[in-house]
Amino acid sequence: MAHEVAFARKLRRNQTDAERELWFRLRDRRLGGFKFRRQAPVDRYVVDFVCADARLVIELDGGQHATMDETNRKAALESMGFLVLRFWNDDVLQNMNGVLETIASVLNKHSPYPPHPNPLPNGEREQR
Repeated sequence: MAHEVAFARKLRRNQTDAERELWFRLRDRRLGGFKFRRQAPVDRYVVDFVCADARLVIELDGGQHATMDETNRKAALESMGFLVLRFWNDDVLQNMNGVLETIASVLNKHSPYPPHPNPLPNGEREQR
């Protein structure tokens, strides 16, 4: 597990443009009050984004992910109870609203928990 954590930290420091743009819109409960983590370890994998409450994994792909390993990875995540959504980097960069609508729709349909009751506007943080 220590290897996965170190690898996740490295990935967070080296985000793609698409990951950076999507993270800006998912972080701080900005999408419907749901909490996401980025480059997070899930079992033996590091996923791009995960909403643990909704059991949703979001993966962004360039051209490098269309392999049998990715098919096996998706099957393993689904066997753990996660729903895996996959978007091309170009979709995120060119059609962000459509990507966010798809994610929100899935969250609202598949989450066993309601979203945070009072998400803060514009990603503001709670005062401690």
